[in-house]
Amino acid sequence: MSRLLIFGLGYTASRIASLVQARSWHVDATGSAGNVSFDDSHAVTATLARATHILSSVPPSGDSDPVLDAYGYALHGKSLFYLSSTGVYGDAGGAWVDEASPTGTGRRTARAHCDTRWLDMEARVFRLPGIYGPGRSALDRVAEGKGHRIDLPGQVFSRVHVDDIVSGVAAAFESEAPPGAYNLADDLPTSQNAVIEEAARLLDVPPPPLQTMEEADLSPMARGFYAENRRVANGKAKRLLGWTPRYPTYREGLAAIRAQA
Repeated sequence: MSRLLIFGLGYTASRIASLVQARSWHVDATGSAGNVSFDDSHAVTATLARATHILSSVPPSGDSDPVLDAYGYALHGKSLFYLSSTGVYGDAGGAWVDEASPTGTGRRTARAHCDTRWLDMEARVFRLPGIYGPGRSALDRVAEGKGHRIDLPGQVFSRVHVDDIVSGVAAAFESEAPPGAYNLADDLPTSQNAVIEEAARLLDVPPPPLQTMEEADLSPMARGFYAENRRVANGKAKRLLGWTPRYPTYREGLAAIRAQA
């Protein structure tokens, strides 16, 4: 039996766990919803010894990776998988980036450092753009009056539905794809404004007004999000993992979430 240990059973990883459990995998996990305490080194080490696959969704802590710092010594010989971020590419001025593009120049320097450490461990590293899905999408923001349209011509982002991350990671579990970085993003980078407008259309409400950054009074984190502009290519994952996004654009993804509501 394949045995998966997940470090950090959060929004995305919990869905990965559900899928592989349905395929008769045994799953253990750390995190508030897991069954193993991250700080119990004896329990974690024993679980690691039995595991065939390791997935970490734990973000950096400062400039360090909590999983590698605490348990990196016990990961050798395992099939390793890490959920990273396309933020490692920094600002590309709206240009396309792929897995060969430089990393470490943007606001996610700590993430880029951890990304490199996992690559050095011969992990399969999934670089993820903005994640959306049920309960966490533009539909929720518009419905709650928290959606913004910012007047930034030419600003584009990539995004990915959580179910497409799940299918991409599952494909890597079951394939002979080599270790390395894989971008999991949809096929249509676009402005956040277009996504908000589509969410408003699906909800049959007026879209929020167009604002400047100053008028929107965004948090520092949100401002950092708008400070970077890039399109994320997904061809490597398609070629080597045999992966195709079920929701190739935000339109299909939002429509599916709306239909499930």
